[in-house]
Amino acid sequence: MNQTRRRRVPALAPDDRRAALIAVTLPLLRTHGAAITTRQIAEAAGVAEGTIFGVFPDKASLISAALSTAFDEHPMLRALSAIDPESSLRARMADVVAILVRRFEANIQLMMVARTLPHDTAGPVMTNLMAGRRRLTEAVAAVIEPDRDKLRRSPMSTARLLIALVVTTVRSELTEPDVFTPDELVGVLLDGLLTRPTGEAREC
Repeated sequence: MNQTRRRRVPALAPDDRRAALIAVTLPLLRTHGAAITTRQIAEAAGVAEGTIFGVFPDKASLISAALSTAFDEHPMLRALSAIDPESSLRARMADVVAILVRRFEANIQLMMVARTLPHDTAGPVMTNLMAGRRRLTEAVAAVIEPDRDKLRRSPMSTARLLIALVVTTVRSELTEPDVFTPDELVGVLLDGLLTRPTGEAREC
């Protein structure tokens, strides 16, 4: 009698397995925080629990790797470098805000998770995050730089203020129920909150 043979799924290379485990860990961290178990991760990945420890020495190292992946600033740096330098300052800054909001909204819960981790796990992650934040600020300043002469503060200072505004608006517990569009947020930074006469020209 013929028997149907079960097809074996090819084993992933270590780097691919690492990436796959990180990919399933991130949504679990957003939902459950650092209390997730390796059993939950294994079930989400469709692997045996022991497979995790063939790639990562322990759960803490997997969580650290997942957070470092999520906080990697290079996708944002590429997006910022693609902003049209010929567009107006307001348009460029609105593009910056849209890029930052998307990324910060995706990571705000993970930031909360990182702050709950033991120092030996969170320390390297936060160190890399801060270094990445400096590179991000420099990239935003580079977008603003062509219009330096229109601003009271330096492009670097303006970039820091813009990022701070974005972080504040993304943290809904601080701003609810107010929601700012990218254009509105840029307007708050460049124009303040005072109303202006109808038809008054804006220089940038």
